Amino acid sequence: MTISIIILIIVVIILVFYFIATQRKLVQLEELTQNAMSQIGVQVTSRWDALTQLAKATKAYSTHEHDTLVEVIAARRGEIKGTSSPKEVDLQEQHIENVMAKVNAVAESYPDLKANTIYKDTMASINDYENKVRVSRMVFNDTVTKYNNVVKQIPSNIVANILKYTAKEYLQEDSKKADMPDLQF
Repeated sequence: MTISIIILIIVVIILVFYFIATQRKLVQLEELTQNAMSQIGVQVTSRWDALTQLAKATKAYSTHEHDTLVEVIAARRGEIKGTSSPKEVDLQEQHIENVMAKVNAVAESYPDLKANTIYKDTMASINDYENKVRVSRMVFNDTVTKYNNVVKQIPSNIVANILKYTAKEYLQEDSKKADMPDLQF
């Protein structure tokens, strides 16, 4: 065998190993992004559960508000079966904000409700889930960044294109939440 054939065989072997390693990295990163999205879904579901408990706490104060909140929560939960894309996560967030606005309106109407231990505990758990969703969103975006780097950078982008891996969408932050709230009392 000539030296050029040996060099060619070595180059081909290196390319095959690189292709396999890159494919494995893409699979790993894609699984991590799916896991991160799933974690967001788990936290959003937990928030809906806490909101349902909060609606139940209003029953002692007003049956009408309780029934309205339960109906709204049930309708909103049913609109989205899961969170599999950034757009669905954003839609869930909008629905939760709408329900929370209704819950806050009820709480303002019934000061005793705001003093109720169940109400306070449930609001604390909702805030806890809110923080967990924020962290999950950051983990998702960080994972998407790592994945997108592999998909877009040379030479791994060649393998990604051959295997039809494409860049993923980031979760967007609500521009309304970026503004400093007015804290005038």
